[in-house]
Amino acid sequence: MDMYEEWGKPDERKGRLTAVLALATLISTFGSSFQYGYNVAVVNSPSLIMQQFYNSTYLERYGQPMEENFLTLLWSLTVSMYPFGGFFGSLMVAPLVNKLGRKGTLLFNNIFSIVPAVMMGVSETIKSYEIIIVARFIVGICAGLSSNVVPMYLGELSPKNLRGAIGIVPQLFITIGILCAQVLGIRHILGNSTGWTLMLGLTAIPAAIELILLPFCPESPRYMLIQRKDEKTARKALQRLRGWDDVDAELSEMHLEDQSERAEGHLSVLSLLSQRSLRWQLVSIIIMNMGQQLSGVNAIYYYADSIYSTAGVKQNDIQYVTVGTGAVNVFMTIAAVFIVEASGRRLLLLSGFGICCGACVLLTVALKLQETVTWMPYISITCVVIYVIGHAIGPSPIPYVVTTEMFRQSARPAAFMVAGSVHWLSNFTVGLVFPFMENALNQNSPNKQPAIGDFISPPPSREAWVRSALSYFPSSAWSL
Repeated sequence: MDMYEEWGKPDERKGRLTAVLALATLISTFGSSFQYGYNVAVVNSPSLIMQQFYNSTYLERYGQPMEENFLTLLWSLTVSMYPFGGFFGSLMVAPLVNKLGRKGTLLFNNIFSIVPAVMMGVSETIKSYEIIIVARFIVGICAGLSSNVVPMYLGELSPKNLRGAIGIVPQLFITIGILCAQVLGIRHILGNSTGWTLMLGLTAIPAAIELILLPFCPESPRYMLIQRKDEKTARKALQRLRGWDDVDAELSEMHLEDQSERAEGHLSVLSLLSQRSLRWQLVSIIIMNMGQQLSGVNAIYYYADSIYSTAGVKQNDIQYVTVGTGAVNVFMTIAAVFIVEASGRRLLLLSGFGICCGACVLLTVALKLQETVTWMPYISITCVVIYVIGHAIGPSPIPYVVTTEMFRQSARPAAFMVAGSVHWLSNFTVGLVFPFMENALNQNSPNKQPAIGDFISPPPSREAWVRSALSYFPSSAWSL
């Protein structure tokens, strides 16, 4: 009996948060996930200053100010090139993680952060707004890779009983990155005419820290054993991560998984799409990622100042309301870390979307009544905050956790590639379309709010704008 109990202990033993696991989690999420969140919100606060830079540069080059619609186009591209780059980054996930490993891919990915940080930092000096748009695309590649690789890496490092909580940590650091960008964007800090380029370039700091510290963390044991066939290194990594020497049970589980998947090989995206046994898992992650982004959460961070202005918030108060929203987002994501294992993924997802839906309905009513009821702007702010709370407890973090859990080792890179592509294409759609929707709604509103570019020149006719836009693109719009 004693021998039976002793042999059974490795199977029953629950993993714990060791120092190595904690450090690997913190370093990878700060170096990668933090950047994702930071670059989502970094262009919000200095948006008007950056548009003035676009216009003054154009005026200096061509002797006339930009037309409003062309400025709106350039600004929406500045915002949406980030998720568009994220789409291309997500397409690179499967080949890179299979060739370089999870940790190796994260280290390589920092190239796509440091280079655009330098480009954005010098944009004002060399008087080029095009270089900002290109840099936003490149740093988007960094975000597209990290948003998929970090959850995969941490999911394979973590013991089963901690996988859900640790799987939410990347989303937590995304929200911390958003909050840091909002705080730095306060006009008295860096959100001004002298500090905005430094603010854009600060994304290189987390990348540099990750480059220095991540090499000391272990590679994914599952990757080393199943894909590299290096059991010795996998065993050492597991021993460091678990804090005990007897890891035979976990290695045996990996061997069984390896044997069951050898016949399949590593699934490509096309193979994954054709697997009937994985169809519902694939449909589930596609719907979750579409819902996560098309619900419009990132529009709040891309265009927070404009949204709060439309909601009737005073101009001097908008930056502080924005920071407050970011702080609520961080707090609720921390709460999700502790409740995800107890409440389950499905409940958090459904309740989160339900809260978001209710908040959007109330916000619509509040915006309709804000001119007739003096205190209605406060209701609008409350609705946005409630929406952020609902998104933070479920729709934001759960898709990453579920994608890791639904697929085996051989299908996981392709699954993250599909999920990431859907995520970033939906994100790109929101970032590109929102300014035009806002301008169109403002034009039809009896109480029109200032729109992007209203301070530059009167709107031209549709025909004049088409002629001017066609003439701008070949000669000026993309020339570096």
